[in-house]
Amino acid sequence: MSTGADTKARVGAIPNDSNLNMAQEQSFKKGFCSLRHGLAFILHLCNFSIYTQQMNLSIAITAMVNTTVASSQLNASTERPPTDSQDFGNETLQASKAPVYDWTPEIQGILLSSLSYGSFLAPIPTGYVAGVFGAKYVVGAGLLISSVLTLFTPLAADAGVALLIVLRVIQGMAQVMVLTGQYSMWVKWAPPLERSQLTTIAGSGSMLGTFLVLIAGGLLCQNLGWPYIFYIFGGIGCACCLIWFPLVYDDPQNHPFISTGEKRYIVCSLAEEDCSPGWSLPIKAMVKSLPLWAIVVSYFCEYWLLSTVMAYTPTYISSVLQANLRDSGILSALPFMAGCVCIILGGLLADFLLSRKVLRLVTIRKLFTAIGVLVSSGILVPLPWVRSSRSTTMAFLVISSVFCSLCDSGALINFLDIAPRYAGFLKGLLQVFSHIAGGIAPTVAGFFLSQDPEFGWRNVFLLAAAIDVVGLLFYLIFGQAEVQEWAKEQTFTHF
Repeated sequence: MSTGADTKARVGAIPNDSNLNMAQEQSFKKGFCSLRHGLAFILHLCNFSIYTQQMNLSIAITAMVNTTVASSQLNASTERPPTDSQDFGNETLQASKAPVYDWTPEIQGILLSSLSYGSFLAPIPTGYVAGVFGAKYVVGAGLLISSVLTLFTPLAADAGVALLIVLRVIQGMAQVMVLTGQYSMWVKWAPPLERSQLTTIAGSGSMLGTFLVLIAGGLLCQNLGWPYIFYIFGGIGCACCLIWFPLVYDDPQNHPFISTGEKRYIVCSLAEEDCSPGWSLPIKAMVKSLPLWAIVVSYFCEYWLLSTVMAYTPTYISSVLQANLRDSGILSALPFMAGCVCIILGGLLADFLLSRKVLRLVTIRKLFTAIGVLVSSGILVPLPWVRSSRSTTMAFLVISSVFCSLCDSGALINFLDIAPRYAGFLKGLLQVFSHIAGGIAPTVAGFFLSQDPEFGWRNVFLLAAAIDVVGLLFYLIFGQAEVQEWAKEQTFTHF
């Protein structure tokens, strides 16, 4: 197990053919051609694959279940006359030879939520193990298991509901290994001045995956049959594994293809931070740490809004805007595509402001979080009052997604600043709170919509915006960006 002294020793072991400033200049000139950016793009593909596998059942279930298709056709016919695109979609669905199941709404709800059943307890041990033993095999194994299980989903559905639920629970745990473990790699690969852009390039794959599966899912169901959603996206995940295992290494010191200049730049940039993971965890200090609680509260509140938007955007577009199945998928995907681009741009802007010393790191984190929360939540509040205009509604949803992406360069990566040594464990802890928010928020939204159909959407958006703003206020008061004392040295409070 390495220590801060070992890190400084490695710095001296690197050939001193140029000073640090020259190494930094060379590294900045390389830009997106560097190996650390290559790692970011590979993780982008991994996150893309994981999120397509998360969303595929949500799209496919409309074709898998008899009652779901029937009810959607009934609602469309009672609300307005069917269009040509609807007739085409219904005919192709009926012509498909893929099996159809008589699952009740209760079973459908269990199937859709079963992916999260194993996600509540898995993130913390996954992050801890990845931080101590290395993230390469944790992330790679998680991606491989999730992809293989995706390929077997149609067979599990034929075998019975119980087997399909078990498969999705295991798949959810495997996906947590990818989403949590990858942050342990950035502790060793991301220089502080590039931390925002590297993590946002990798994280933007989630938005791109959501966008593509919404666009392609309906078309695949109509033209090839619903099993091909699982075959295609499961196959993409397996292909990503063929890239991951031979090309990715846990740290730059062991990478055989990295240049001396880039290795020196990364190691020297991280030399001031004690990033080496330890077996012990300062649990008592963590519990008492207000900056950590600020991130936890902000995480929960921001994911409450995000979970609500992700779960109910297709429903809002289809029920309120009266869009057919094909248009609903395309319109639902637009905000996520805009968010994918702006996540990367936000990370580049944050690192530009930090490298040019325009703003301090804590100011950047709080400013990006404040703008992201206030605009994204504030613009959703008047959404029910502009339902008569499809273009205005879509503009509001896109703008909300664009500004919400700024939080990825704010509070959502702040844990890397305050405790890089424990990044894997903290990411796992934060994932737990995000899953809790993701489990509660859609349920509360469904309750509002069932109790008051006329004003239900107004209450949903008002509550989500209020919770998000409360989390912002807590973060602005107690948030910090300096490495905390409890993260600088080993303690004796074992995990």
